[in-house]
Amino acid sequence: MAGRITVVKVSGHCLDDDALLRQFAGIVARSDEALVIVHGGGKEISDLQQKLNIEPRYVDGLRVTDAGSLALVEMVLCGSVNKRLVRYLLAAGVDAQGLSGVDRGLVRARPMRHESIDMGYTGEVASVRREVIADLLERGVTPVIAPVSVGKSSNFNLNADPVAGAIAAAIGAWSVIFVSNVAGVLADGKRIASLTSGQALDLIGSGVIHGGMIPKVRAALDVLSSGVPQAVITDLDGWAAQGGTTFLEANVERTLKGEACQ
Repeated sequence: MAGRITVVKVSGHCLDDDALLRQFAGIVARSDEALVIVHGGGKEISDLQQKLNIEPRYVDGLRVTDAGSLALVEMVLCGSVNKRLVRYLLAAGVDAQGLSGVDRGLVRARPMRHESIDMGYTGEVASVRREVIADLLERGVTPVIAPVSVGKSSNFNLNADPVAGAIAAAIGAWSVIFVSNVAGVLADGKRIASLTSGQALDLIGSGVIHGGMIPKVRAALDVLSSGVPQAVITDLDGWAAQGGTTFLEANVERTLKGEACQ
């Protein structure tokens, strides 16, 4: 497989704006690392649901996916969003290939269980077929992955964050970068450059990390717990400047500091 690999999860906030798509594609084109891209698209799914008079339903921030909504999810994520992103990457000179978790059985899914509600066709990662991505990276191709995945008797709609983390762990990636519309974790209006998992949990407990930042941070911590050395929360400008908030396990942080002093 290629050398150092980074998985980039890009949120739907960046995927329906021409300027942001061009910026994203340009950053990918200039990268000297092998990249695997996983994308969301929840905003466009909800917009289409509302146009069709289907009320989006959420539990604990997760979309409840009935059979009708699954068809829309597949159409939006595997179709319009995925192919739009690939088109911009190709225009920037990136040899990109779009696929979903269904293709070649890349991501196997199981139904998500919830204590109080049937989540329908919302799923969670059961396994990742590593060689699918390895084959593409060895050919210099950048995979662009929609998080719709395959189950035993149906496809499932998965949240893109855990899909990115599971893929990163399976392929031995160095980092997962979560790119959205937030520059990183803020304290007193200032961005925190780096956090260990323990520090991040303390900041959640004290209320410094709150609201919509909590699930972003928990997704980053899940990446660390899966064995990936680091995770980053940032926006496009921060990614280009190697900014954002970097999450490291304490032993990794000590190692990097030691290397910097040599």
